[in-house]
Amino acid sequence: MTSFVDRVNLQVIAGKGGNGCVSVHREKFKPLGGPDGGNGGHGGDVVFVVDPNVHTLLDFHFQTRLQGGNGKHGQGSNRDGATGESVRVSVPNGTVIYSGGEVIADLTGAGTEVTVAKGGRGGRGNRALVSSKRKVPGFAELGEPGDELEVVLELKSVADVGLVGFPSAGKSSLIAAMSAARPKIADYPFTTLTPNLGVVSAGETTYTIADVPGLIPGAAAGKGLGLEFLRHIERCAVLAHVVDCANLESDRDPASDIDALEHELAEYGGLADRPRIIVLNKIDVPDGRELAEYVRKDLEKYGWPVYLVSAVSHEGLKELNFAFAREVREFRAAQPPVEATRAIIRPAAVDDSGFEIKKLVPAYEGDVEFVVTGAKPERWIGQTNFENEEAVGYLADRLANLGVEDALVKQGAVPGSIVKIADHEFEWQPTDPNIVATVGPRGTDARFEVSDRKGADERLAERKERRAELLERVAKEKEARGKSRRG
Repeated sequence: MTSFVDRVNLQVIAGKGGNGCVSVHREKFKPLGGPDGGNGGHGGDVVFVVDPNVHTLLDFHFQTRLQGGNGKHGQGSNRDGATGESVRVSVPNGTVIYSGGEVIADLTGAGTEVTVAKGGRGGRGNRALVSSKRKVPGFAELGEPGDELEVVLELKSVADVGLVGFPSAGKSSLIAAMSAARPKIADYPFTTLTPNLGVVSAGETTYTIADVPGLIPGAAAGKGLGLEFLRHIERCAVLAHVVDCANLESDRDPASDIDALEHELAEYGGLADRPRIIVLNKIDVPDGRELAEYVRKDLEKYGWPVYLVSAVSHEGLKELNFAFAREVREFRAAQPPVEATRAIIRPAAVDDSGFEIKKLVPAYEGDVEFVVTGAKPERWIGQTNFENEEAVGYLADRLANLGVEDALVKQGAVPGSIVKIADHEFEWQPTDPNIVATVGPRGTDARFEVSDRKGADERLAERKERRAELLERVAKEKEARGKSRRG
């Protein structure tokens, strides 16, 4: 069984931020020395780093979940929580990271790194929440969850020369003869089950050479092994058609082999602009040399250089080596200057200061529901401890300052309307600016009466119960209609 893995699915979870601390400084003769609750630590990130010593994605075949460390909670005496430990993951050069079908990073170059999942921010302690309205806040923010996403890692080898050909054309033998690589070589088809890489020098030019496990007609549509490994020649500067001139099959010839290979490359796409070189291999065999010399002129119709070589006797390899080096130099010279390491990253926009309000169709008579979406409102919901009345009042102030309350009124919301933000539903009550929010013990808000709050909770519970009954009734009616149709 091969140990080469070039495509894996991963679940990536960044660490959660720690909660802020609620604390008041106390010492002798200073019973109320002011708030001193520290902030929670940020969650750990998940970072992918290109490591030249890693060549496959095998490790991720057994470990499909990566998770950063959680941040520690803040403490009293102005002590902030520790930051969660970040996970730094080594990947091979040429790794492409996808999420939701979109490329989020293309990692090439040793040391290139990208943060795929950002750790959640730690909640602020009450020391950081002091304002002119709240001298001694009796609440703190909760830590935010880290990013969580499903990603696909795909390895595309970074090689300069790509060898393509039918099974047993001698591609692995060429790599072994031209470089120090020692791939498995045998006298039966599909010996090569993984792409092989070799490093070759020609004068002052050093380049890498790779092969693709035997292509057959229909490979681009999923037949054989070729489809799984065609991605490894996407970055190649030049493609070499390796033709077996000692092939004993009467229904094949070099020209038809090249036409079949070109058809598969065209079906795969993205390789039409790469220069080609035709390599007629196995001329150490008498019949092979005779066939190569016979078809050489016919193959010149393609307009590509043709070389006769033998991986066994090394005949013609020096000329082929310098031909590869020349094409690689020309390709490199034509490329725009880039930094030694680079990452192509397309992050999604975050922290949008806007919001949207959607008015839903009533689930039943008398029920009107509004859904508020937006980065800030949803983040604030996650930071709020709803068991602390003062924290809820602080959330109400933030939403009002953002303009959410005015927008709700314009949409037709009235006191008691159900408003949903993220996964929280509540009965909306307009903020009264004439009431001082901080009057009363710490952790309370003068705008909330205990009896009103209990009544609101009960009414919300009743609405949820009625909605569940409605959904159950609708489901039963659908089931009854289905039975009547079948009857």
